[in-house]
Amino acid sequence: MGKTLAEKILAKKACKSEVDAGQIVQAAVDVAMSHENGRMVKKSFEKIGVDKVWDPERIVIIFDHRVPAESERTAIGQKELREFVAAQGIGNFYDINVGVCHQVLAEEGFSRPGILLVGTDSHTTTAGALGAFATGIGATEMSAVWATGELWLKVPETLKIVVNGKLPDGVYSKDVVLKVIGTIGSDGADYKAMEYSGQAISDMTVASRMVISNLSMEAGAKTAFIIPDKVTEAYVKPRAKGAYEMLVPDPDASYLSEHTFDVSDLEPQLACPHQVDNVKGITEVAGTKIDQAVIGSCTNGRLEDLQEAARVLKGEKINPGVRLLIVPASWSIYREALKQGILETLIDAGAVVLNAGCGPCLGAHEGCLAPGETAVTSTNRNFQGRMGSAQAYLYLASPATVAASAIEGKLADPRKYLEA
Repeated sequence: MGKTLAEKILAKKACKSEVDAGQIVQAAVDVAMSHENGRMVKKSFEKIGVDKVWDPERIVIIFDHRVPAESERTAIGQKELREFVAAQGIGNFYDINVGVCHQVLAEEGFSRPGILLVGTDSHTTTAGALGAFATGIGATEMSAVWATGELWLKVPETLKIVVNGKLPDGVYSKDVVLKVIGTIGSDGADYKAMEYSGQAISDMTVASRMVISNLSMEAGAKTAFIIPDKVTEAYVKPRAKGAYEMLVPDPDASYLSEHTFDVSDLEPQLACPHQVDNVKGITEVAGTKIDQAVIGSCTNGRLEDLQEAARVLKGEKINPGVRLLIVPASWSIYREALKQGILETLIDAGAVVLNAGCGPCLGAHEGCLAPGETAVTSTNRNFQGRMGSAQAYLYLASPATVAASAIEGKLADPRKYLEA
């Protein structure tokens, strides 16, 4: 019997000829990433009693969740981590002026095919878009990785997701993955790997694929792969910081279940309050009044997302009752959007452009909602309290849908703004 991508990678990292789903393995980690929560990892690491981390070149620290620091507590934590990084000789440190951790991992060449990448952030699954076994772990687990370079994992069963057809204009990878989550449920992939394939997936850019792997975590996925292909290698080859291997699943691999979607006639999708799997088409929810619109985050803050928003907003003005916030996923994206005139288009429409980072996605220090307010956002979670008040309402959608809604002051279909 053939092997899935998860089984192949974990077998290599455990130095075994093969492994099966359900087996416990001790696997060697290639990349270990933390953001500001590295402060908790540091505290656990110091209790272990090891003086030095196992390999400072394989540890990556990226500040992104609260940048610049919004409180004394955050500032103290960041200061402690800066001192720890210097003392340990961790060269892969990215301070407040680089971007969201998952985007930076890709841009800087850490995310690559065939590796085991762990991060103290649930959306570490994003790197699966480039063929990595990428998963989120806790601070205590990460402290053990810092000390030993290894981690035990249960080999996950795998769901095969085949997405056929050609996406219509105005429909995006965000709509595809919301459709998948709405179909299998928020627990449909609990501690499972997801493998995405099919023509619609093959046609996607790396940026669009990252949306799929990122949001699959909201179905409970332990990891979420886009099977590596020539698009993957074209992106990874000039960036790779370390070895990689273009592993693919065997044709006769065994899957827990298979799900097939045809997206040729898919309409824009939205996750409605207060669960990511409460998914409806735009025709069902159009007209719902909004107060805030957000385009950004590790899910949809990439250049193509800002380009599509600008396509919708060019020559338009946002509704006077709406606050439109733009949050590029990295400063590299910010600079390119500035160079291409995209930010000017968004600002002319009435948007407020924030610094690269997590921003309103956490409701930590920017873009908080008041009780009773409603937002449509291209971020990844719509739980109560995610963006401020627990009495606020969040809809998740593509950047184009967010932009169209900002114009009308209510949930709106972006396709009418994209007609030639």
